[in-house]
Amino acid sequence: MNKIIQNGTIVTATDTYKADILIQDGKIAGIGKAFDHSEAEVINAEGKYIFPGGIDPHTHLEMPFGGTVSKDDFESGTIAAAYGGTTTLIDFCLTNKGEPLQKAIDTWHEKSKDKAVIDYSFHLMIGEINQDVLSQLPQVMEQEGITSFKVFMAYKNVFQADDETLFRTLIAAKELGALVMVHAENGDVIEYLTEKALEEGKTDPIYHALTRPPELEGEATGRAAKLTGLADSQLYVVHVSCSEAVEQISAARSKGLNVWGETCPQYLVLDQTYLERPHFEGAKYVWSPPLREKWHQDVLWNALKSGQLQTLGSDQCSFDFQGQKDLGKDDFTKIPNGGPIIEDRVSILFSEGVDKGRISLNQFVDIMSTRSAKLFGLYPQKGTIAVGSDADVVIFDPDAERVISAQTHHMAADYNPFEGMKMKGEPVSVLSRGDYVIKDKQFVGKLGSGKYVKRAKYGNLLSNEESEELQSSKS
Repeated sequence: MNKIIQNGTIVTATDTYKADILIQDGKIAGIGKAFDHSEAEVINAEGKYIFPGGIDPHTHLEMPFGGTVSKDDFESGTIAAAYGGTTTLIDFCLTNKGEPLQKAIDTWHEKSKDKAVIDYSFHLMIGEINQDVLSQLPQVMEQEGITSFKVFMAYKNVFQADDETLFRTLIAAKELGALVMVHAENGDVIEYLTEKALEEGKTDPIYHALTRPPELEGEATGRAAKLTGLADSQLYVVHVSCSEAVEQISAARSKGLNVWGETCPQYLVLDQTYLERPHFEGAKYVWSPPLREKWHQDVLWNALKSGQLQTLGSDQCSFDFQGQKDLGKDDFTKIPNGGPIIEDRVSILFSEGVDKGRISLNQFVDIMSTRSAKLFGLYPQKGTIAVGSDADVVIFDPDAERVISAQTHHMAADYNPFEGMKMKGEPVSVLSRGDYVIKDKQFVGKLGSGKYVKRAKYGNLLSNEESEELQSSKS
């Protein structure tokens, strides 16, 4: 049945206006007034905003890590994402050295099969580079529509790749039209600092942060940016947490380099003191990069406002406090890294960003949806409210108030890192390709209704203004 959303205020990355939306066959078929109501379900969005569905460019669902597996899978994770206003996510396929890349992709297809309630796609980890790997990349892009590759500069002896691997990946990505993503921390120095701390008997969660200082994130970010410039390629720095990394991204962009940055809600509202909480509670806040001193929050917000950072990912990677996080009770290095973030990503950006005047309403839409759609080859199918786009729509009440709590969230983890935070604004109903997933704050979706989405190459979808934004500083 057709749907008509009426009386709401449509907000995109560039415009805010009142109009009705006609939905047919999963697409936005019309935007205007006076649509024929006779054979349509009419949705009254009076007093509500209508946003394009959120795009979370950074999740880890059912991911093996540290001898355990992240708690939220493609069922609970996508349901929680939908409650939070996200209608598309991009998860990471972890590869193993010496194995075909397709094997990792097939593993992630199996994880997501018949589970997801929203649309999804994959990034692909590159842990080694050689002629065999290089020969597989064109097929991965063509057959799977995977157009982004992740290189870890940290987690030595687990995920970390060397600089040659990063550089050759950047060169290949330039030729193929892919976007290279980096986890930017200096893994070698972190390894030294970690071993030193353990030798000195420093085992509490706070030492996770103290052995991964912001200088090492800044150094790795700058190194990756310089290699990107040398390769004349394109780079996306994930989960930026500190001033040092922002400075390096800003400096690279001022030289006209194709460098983009993502931050996460946890770095915008939480700080390093959370890792000092007694009774091992600090373990709830162990993820990488770690939380920073509170003053970094203002730097990150200002970077989002000024456009030096462009997107907000959740870095969703949840583990129970009881039975998973406590694996590191006597050794902070054994605490599984990550937290349950996916559900509150959009609300935190609105409540702490828009409602408190840190960013505009249009910037909010760009950061939580549109820019990720453009960078990762999903636009304009996703990421905007436009005729012909998928009817991924969030009906959002800007005046609703709620308190974040593990008692009421829909993630599988037994705690919420934002416990007790008061939020202004929340999704009321969420549609994926024209079908309700959330209706009046209740889940009404169907397991397996989420589709795997193949993505276009990098650069195909950046506007002239966005390209000029990077190139103008060269003159």
